[in-house]
Amino acid sequence: MAPRLPCWTTCFLLVVWCPPALPCPSRCLCSKSTVRCMHLMLDRIPQVPQQTTVLDLRFNRIREIPGSVFKKLKNLNTLLLNNNQIRQISRNAFEGLENLLYLYLYKNEIHALDKQTFKGLRSLEQLYIHFNQIETLQPETFGDLVKLERLFLHNNKLSKIPAGSFSHLDSLKRLRLDSNALVCDCDLMWLGELMQGYARNGQTQAAATCQYPRRLQGRSIASVTVEEFNCESPRITFEPQDVEVTSGNTVYFTCRAEGNPKPKITWIHNNHSLDLEDGTRLNLFDDGTLMIRNTRESDQGEYQCMARNSAGEVKTQNAMLRYSSPPAKPSFIIQPQDTEVLVGTSTTLECVATGHPHPHVTWTRGSGEALDGSRHLATSGGLYLQNVTLQDHGRFTCHADNNQGSVQATANIIVQAPPQFTRIPKDQMVLEGHSVEFLCEAEGNPPPILAWTKAGGQLPQEGPHTVLSSGTLRIDHAAHHDQGQYECQAVSPLGVRKASVQLTVKPKALPVFTQLPQDTSIQVGKNINISCHARGEPQPVITWNKAGVQITESGKFHVSGEGVLTIYDAGQADQGKYECVARNSFGLVAANMFLTVIAIQARQAGDDFVESSILDAVQRVDSAINSTRRHLFSQKPRTPADLLAQFRYPHDPFTVETARAGEIFEHTLLLIQEHVKQGLTVDLEGREFRYNDLVSPRYLSLLANLSGCTAHRQVPDCSDLCFHLKYRAADGTCNNLQHPAWGASRTAFERILKPAYDNGFNLPRGAGRQPLPPPRLVSTELAATATVTPDDRYTHMLMQWGQFLDHDLGHTVPALSTARFSDGRPCSAVCTNDPPCFPIQLPDGDPRRAQAACLFFARSSPVCGSGATSPATSSVYAREQANQLTSYLDGSNVYGSSERESRALRDLAAPRGLLRTGPPWAPSGKHLLPFAPGPPTECGGPGRAGRSPCFLAGDHRANEQPALTAMHTLWLREHNRLAAELRALNPHWDGDTLYHEARKIVGAELQHITYSHWLPKILGEPGMRLLRGYRGYDPSVNAGILNSFATAAFRFGHTLINPVLQRLNGSFGEIPEGHLPLHKAFFAPSRIIDEGGIDPLLRGLFGTAAKLRVPSQLLSLELTEKLFSSARSVALDLAATNIQRGRDHGIPPYADFRVFCNLSSAERFEDLRNEIKDAGIRQKLKKCRDAGKSSSVETTPGMCETMKIVAKAWVKSPCRFSTS
Repeated sequence: MAPRLPCWTTCFLLVVWCPPALPCPSRCLCSKSTVRCMHLMLDRIPQVPQQTTVLDLRFNRIREIPGSVFKKLKNLNTLLLNNNQIRQISRNAFEGLENLLYLYLYKNEIHALDKQTFKGLRSLEQLYIHFNQIETLQPETFGDLVKLERLFLHNNKLSKIPAGSFSHLDSLKRLRLDSNALVCDCDLMWLGELMQGYARNGQTQAAATCQYPRRLQGRSIASVTVEEFNCESPRITFEPQDVEVTSGNTVYFTCRAEGNPKPKITWIHNNHSLDLEDGTRLNLFDDGTLMIRNTRESDQGEYQCMARNSAGEVKTQNAMLRYSSPPAKPSFIIQPQDTEVLVGTSTTLECVATGHPHPHVTWTRGSGEALDGSRHLATSGGLYLQNVTLQDHGRFTCHADNNQGSVQATANIIVQAPPQFTRIPKDQMVLEGHSVEFLCEAEGNPPPILAWTKAGGQLPQEGPHTVLSSGTLRIDHAAHHDQGQYECQAVSPLGVRKASVQLTVKPKALPVFTQLPQDTSIQVGKNINISCHARGEPQPVITWNKAGVQITESGKFHVSGEGVLTIYDAGQADQGKYECVARNSFGLVAANMFLTVIAIQARQAGDDFVESSILDAVQRVDSAINSTRRHLFSQKPRTPADLLAQFRYPHDPFTVETARAGEIFEHTLLLIQEHVKQGLTVDLEGREFRYNDLVSPRYLSLLANLSGCTAHRQVPDCSDLCFHLKYRAADGTCNNLQHPAWGASRTAFERILKPAYDNGFNLPRGAGRQPLPPPRLVSTELAATATVTPDDRYTHMLMQWGQFLDHDLGHTVPALSTARFSDGRPCSAVCTNDPPCFPIQLPDGDPRRAQAACLFFARSSPVCGSGATSPATSSVYAREQANQLTSYLDGSNVYGSSERESRALRDLAAPRGLLRTGPPWAPSGKHLLPFAPGPPTECGGPGRAGRSPCFLAGDHRANEQPALTAMHTLWLREHNRLAAELRALNPHWDGDTLYHEARKIVGAELQHITYSHWLPKILGEPGMRLLRGYRGYDPSVNAGILNSFATAAFRFGHTLINPVLQRLNGSFGEIPEGHLPLHKAFFAPSRIIDEGGIDPLLRGLFGTAAKLRVPSQLLSLELTEKLFSSARSVALDLAATNIQRGRDHGIPPYADFRVFCNLSSAERFEDLRNEIKDAGIRQKLKKCRDAGKSSSVETTPGMCETMKIVAKAWVKSPCRFSTS
């Protein structure tokens, strides 16, 4: 079915977007784009093809034109509806007819036209509505008909036409209003003047005749003189007089006026039209007298009578109503009103108050600031603002005070200012195919609209041009035809400002090699330079790969800006094929060369020290390991750090022995180097490590044997195909039968970039001659936050599933010793970089320096042979770290990652395929996790109220915090539920079959939840589209977890952790024991046993919002200041630990991953403004790196800021996502 999907999709799109054309209506005549349906007795509008340009519906019985009936006829230019019985036209009847030129509606029964009837007919040239029953028109009826040339309204029943009905029809050539019932009185004088104007300019022919009065009957309106219209402006014959009144009385203001037509009398009170809707107190008599009953204090003030008719208006003098009352606090007669004013002009804010005694009026502005005395003048009627500026925009307050009290009223001055550019765009040059932005910003009041033109014309509606909300013009994938002059226009009602810019588009050029790398050879221990040069537009970036892994800057490799690869201290591990890749935004080219490393058979300076050094190393490493074990396991843990170390300490004997062999191998090399340095028999050329000319290949092999590395190589046994073809092995071996060790537990993490150790071998980044900023400084400046913003889309389960998933995929083997190999002192008591100690230094000013100079940190154990991936140990390989878990999403956190662990977790008492359980939780009867039999047997730190046994699960970290423990408990119960159901369905199955079948289903459930529900929320829709669906098993893909993914990218989940674990009851309220601050939840299974079981925690996870990942709010203080804290220990810092772990593992800097993923290179922090939009964050990054180069941004904080690379790290080939 899959191959047919695109075809089906195409058909679906065709169905949606390409509907079949409508046929010609029945009995109609259709020719090309003309449809004629005459004399067919039609009573409604028929459906016609969308391409119709002429529609003839004359001589039918159509009574109504419904709304939007012609909406799809975008090409219609002629519509004939005359000689029908149309009585009603809907408001939007002609919607969509933007191209209509001719409209025939005459000889129908239309009585009225709505003001929206012809809205949108901007192209209409001829409108025929004569011989109808139209009695009235609205002033806006013909408002949209800007191109109208002919308007026929004759033979209707119009008696009045509102003033201005035709004044905007600038294209009008013929107007017929004759044979109507027009009353030629003063109200129609405007039409006479309009028609006289038509006659004078000769451009418009117009006809309109008077029907009334009888003395003018039959006369052309254009011939009627002003005198004959008999207009007489109003004149006042009796004015109102001042009056004094007391509360509750009735007062009359008399006003008489004459004029023709008879004037209409209105009244004004304190400069505002009087609202006479309150008929209970205010009445206006027919003769113009105003009566006010039951007078109030608010009635006092100035009254003015206004008489108005069509010939004009006139006002009387003000009459004062004085209201007498006992002493009273101030009240406003006139309050200031919000006022719009143009910058540079003047205005007055009116404010009049009354009271007894008469109040004193003052003014303030804003929050009480004084006025500008030179321009702000207080008058008896208000505040006069002279020569208004933008600084006057804001609030002004009028205060009225007397000895009875005070009142105040506020109004806003809204200063209107023409547009002014605040950012003027500049000429730019862009490479073909790249994007470019012209920044353009302007201010004004009202805010101007920013528009762009090119060469004086509008920008295309579709294409690469986008005008952003900020006014910025963005041109994507610029082409040569985009070159030219652009103009930014700031437009407002107050004016237009323009700014022109020039865009130059340079043609692109693919990379071309100007010097190819050549095959060459080098002696062991020497340095070599390999040249590779290319040109292109833009200039290509040169990168180098070896065995599919990109080379990064380290003490081992250096790639110059010109593309020259330098390899220091060449060894047999460096022999092989190298690939030079020249890449720019338009493509890439690659060239290969082969480096041969020639071994020197002579003895090396360090050979004499191998035997003594390995004996010394064995003694030191074993002494430190034994000291650590005694400290951790012969007593109860003294600090949370001890408890954490106990839980993370490897329990599998093979893992322990392999890690011990790796430490001995590496420490032996360190001791040999120290011996050689003392004798100064090797030229180190200023570099700390030169291992390949330190010990000869024969002695390296001896070292591998004596350290135990050779003996502890894992050889998978896949001979039981009946099992491996059906079920997964506990340790992940034989999942891939072609490559049985891929993805197995206790194998090295994979790399997509070569490690970036300071010495090229094992020294952490920043521990050598190129120091990096203190991780603790980066944490406090960039990561730590006391503010948490809830996520309005996702719950806290988003975080918890991520942690549970992480514990199914990766767990680095920690150092077997937390004491120095050199002297056995605990790492927590020293602050020097002495293996395996790598403490986190506390910078000056850090409040924790009062307790200690550094935070505890021990390095991860090295893979035996320092990363050797083949049986040959005749060369030194860069340090690698091992993954204790299987790399597959297979539920190893439920079942363990070794056969030994899986059997310890199974209930073998009866052949039912169950996992071991702990005691039942009393209220529900459901089982908790089983208790751990070995150390640590008791959880809870010093000073904690609750101490209980530790739980046992497939991953040793299950006790870290109760919500994680709840997830482990949930999936234990799910396995046992499935096993019981399977046993009921298949009673003949033995215990092993039930166990493996239930395990298989659980693994499928975990994968389904992850890929169908969790990942889409992490990667988003674009990322999931590029990830694509499952396409079958591919044995060529190494499923091993990437070191950069486990150590940096996937740790973005720490930014989702809430500082409080919510615990909710059945009605989703807080349980009696309360919610749980995170620092009180670490290693506290008693919180489950004694405080409600797992249900309150699960409700809290899916009933509480997740922490929103805000760039300025990365990690809660619970994680950076209180992690595993107690009264007798210095709390750890998760952000600083993450950064230090990245340096420990040699994770290359963030900029190297950008190059690998074909993202734009970043030389300055401003180059990251699209990914890190917050300028404050970029400034903090710059502050943490004195050099100010983005290449010094470490991968962990860099990825936290740019989720794009986190998404890319999810799959093995991250560049597949480079366009997301």
